[in-house]
Amino acid sequence: MIRANDIIEKVADYYPAADFDTIRKAYAYSAYAHRNQVRLSGEPYMVHPIEVANMLAEMKMDVASIAAGLLHDTLEDDPMTSIEDLSLRFGDEITSLVEGLTKISKIKFKSSREHQAENYRKMILAMVKDIRVLVIKLVDRMHNMRTLDFQKPARQEAIAQETLDIYAPLANRLGISWMKQEFEDSSLRYLQPTIYHELEEKVARKELESREFIDKIIKLVLRNLDHYGISGEVAGRLKHFYSIYRKMVRRDIAFEQIYDIIAFRILVSDKAECYNVLGIIHALWRPVPSRFKDFISIPKANMYQSLHTSVIGPDGRYIEFQIRTREMHQIAEKGIAAHWHYKEGYQLDDHDRKQMGWLRQMIEWQQDVNNPGEFLDSVKIDLFSEAVYVFTPVGEVKELPSGSTPIDMAYIIHSNIGDHCSGAKVNGKLVPLRYQLKNGEMVEIVTSKRQHPNKDWLAFVKTSKARSKIRQWVKKEEEKRSIELGREFCEKAFARLKLSFNQALKSGKMQAAAVEFSLNHAEALLAAIGRGKLSAQQVINRIYPELREQRKSKGKKEESKASRKPPRDGISIKDIDDVMVRFAKCCNPLPGDDVVGFITRGRGLTIHRRNCRHVHKGESERYMDVEWNLERSTSHSVKIRIMCEDVKGMLVALGTAISSQEANIASGSVKTSIDHKAICFFEIQVKDLEHLKKVKQALRAVKGVYQVARMS
Repeated sequence: MIRANDIIEKVADYYPAADFDTIRKAYAYSAYAHRNQVRLSGEPYMVHPIEVANMLAEMKMDVASIAAGLLHDTLEDDPMTSIEDLSLRFGDEITSLVEGLTKISKIKFKSSREHQAENYRKMILAMVKDIRVLVIKLVDRMHNMRTLDFQKPARQEAIAQETLDIYAPLANRLGISWMKQEFEDSSLRYLQPTIYHELEEKVARKELESREFIDKIIKLVLRNLDHYGISGEVAGRLKHFYSIYRKMVRRDIAFEQIYDIIAFRILVSDKAECYNVLGIIHALWRPVPSRFKDFISIPKANMYQSLHTSVIGPDGRYIEFQIRTREMHQIAEKGIAAHWHYKEGYQLDDHDRKQMGWLRQMIEWQQDVNNPGEFLDSVKIDLFSEAVYVFTPVGEVKELPSGSTPIDMAYIIHSNIGDHCSGAKVNGKLVPLRYQLKNGEMVEIVTSKRQHPNKDWLAFVKTSKARSKIRQWVKKEEEKRSIELGREFCEKAFARLKLSFNQALKSGKMQAAAVEFSLNHAEALLAAIGRGKLSAQQVINRIYPELREQRKSKGKKEESKASRKPPRDGISIKDIDDVMVRFAKCCNPLPGDDVVGFITRGRGLTIHRRNCRHVHKGESERYMDVEWNLERSTSHSVKIRIMCEDVKGMLVALGTAISSQEANIASGSVKTSIDHKAICFFEIQVKDLEHLKKVKQALRAVKGVYQVARMS
């Protein structure tokens, strides 16, 4: 087992002035807290925090991070350990890191997806306070992945999937490439074990076959660099397993069909030499035009810089080159850890502030997202999508997720620009708002004061900021409409009882009623009525309880009459009276269909079939539960389509079949084709779903009829 002195020796190499006593104290405290615990492997639990701390030392992290790595499980696993105790022994900085890392497994959530989303939200909130929490969390997960063999298969798969979905992209976002690659490869090993082991064997064989080829390329490149007076380092390798696997899936090809499996890295002294080397490589071999990327001029969000180019090398083999300075390579490998400050107290430099920036933005954009699934999906888009880099008219570079639109860019520039985005020009040409931006395009946003966010934008925007801002606007507009509809319901209900709604509003009676219904203000009460959560009659009963008593005293006879009064249009609506009801023409609901009511401003309640494509799940607040009142027999229109043979007498036979079931034909039309086929459209009047079924059965019995279907 690794000793405290082993960790201290590593820290002393890069930070001789470190407070080594803190590391020793944390080591001893952790050993005591975990003294009676063992891992699934049978080894002492203390092995885990020691390995985490050792990895952090290898990454050249500061003393507080290493101490927190040693202590990260003590709060949860040791009942004798408290935040106060840690604070007294190790100070607020280390305690804050440990608290941020403490697992949230004691909290109960409705589903594993909600658990994952809430866990992730809390992790991001902790990271915003101190990004070291994320670095330690990643290292913690790294050691868990390295010892995953001892878990049950189902648990292995769940942890591997979470690692692939969450932790690998986060490591990439911090620019720690070795960690990202190990996460991806180890996840693949547990998620697709057969594919992983096949790749392992094939890559090992390919490496042996390619060794001579790699050496030949390295020597050739070094000779050319030396010829131009450039001192550089060249290394060649095969790409990591997950990268190869993704390429096989994306292109739907076998391993043997991947030609750009070998990648070379060239390290030089400065930026100018990077571009000189690029010229040398392109002079040696023909470049593949679509495979060149300049991440030096336009760095990635994680500050990664490098030139990427693919060429057609000897024997027609595709070769990829990455060209960067040695400093760029340090950042590419170590990410944020390459910028760390080892001082008393944690200090942020400009790079760290940028890293914190995207986390803060993410929280800002997600604060109004209440649905855990929505939160998780939008965060994955923001952090884990491939990036596209576009320019503003003044030459400023904006990074967006792949598939982003001009609306996404408008919101990235400023919320106000996004809200009023009416059009966009890409490279000087007008494009639709749903146009997907491509690398290197110059995008100019056109705004108009009359333009406002549109709910339809949610179907194609990509960034969570755009989605969040559009949803906020839609929610605000829905709230306005609900208030207006609630006011309309109240005015009618009050007038029917010869009461003054405006007087109730001005006197504060509506406000008092709102408080009784646990709402903050009268407008919230009106919105609840407009959404169908409350009825105007319920509010009147609260404000004027004496009227309720008067109605009760009218006697059982009148009550019985009222209860027998047929509801409007065969539809029952709980707790709401005198609401105008109409049936949606898009789906023509019939008694017997599963239906739902949609509150429409100024038009009362529209009844839809629940599976109607116009029923939007995202607007649940405007939908009301309704049910059929089958005591009342009324006729309902429904459209049907009949596919049949185009023969003499067919229309008469169809009309007779419909009439035989006592259904009235309101209208009809016929389309014929040259192959003696006909499509007949009828609008008929039926009582309910059962009546329609009988009509359809009668039509199917007509000779020459192929199909009878209800139309929406």
